[in-house]
Amino acid sequence: MKKTRIYSAWLLTILFTFFSQISLAAHPNQLPNQEPNREPDQEVQHLITFISNSNATFIRNGDEHTSKEAAEHLAMKYRKAKRYAKTADDFINNLASKSSWSGKAYTVILSSGAKLTANS
Repeated sequence: MKKTRIYSAWLLTILFTFFSQISLAAHPNQLPNQEPNREPDQEVQHLITFISNSNATFIRNGDEHTSKEAAEHLAMKYRKAKRYAKTADDFINNLASKSSWSGKAYTVILSSGAKLTANS
């Protein structure tokens, strides 16, 4: 009877260790029992998708663009300048708020007619 209990405890310990290692391998920057963090790429893609579906008008360097055009432009900027966007906040501050060419802040006209300027 004692051997069975020791064997069961040993087996449970091995299984627990095995599954813990799998979990840590899948999420190396996450402590056990924490929610998985969204990767920066996923967060940026979520923001770009949100912009694409927003039906707002985007003004970049004085020219109006549809939400889909704006999303395509931001996706291109992210692909080419990802080194400046290590986090979603970096993406917003460094790439998605102003023209890299002119330095002018982007303006968004919402469907309600309200105008918003980035960084204001």
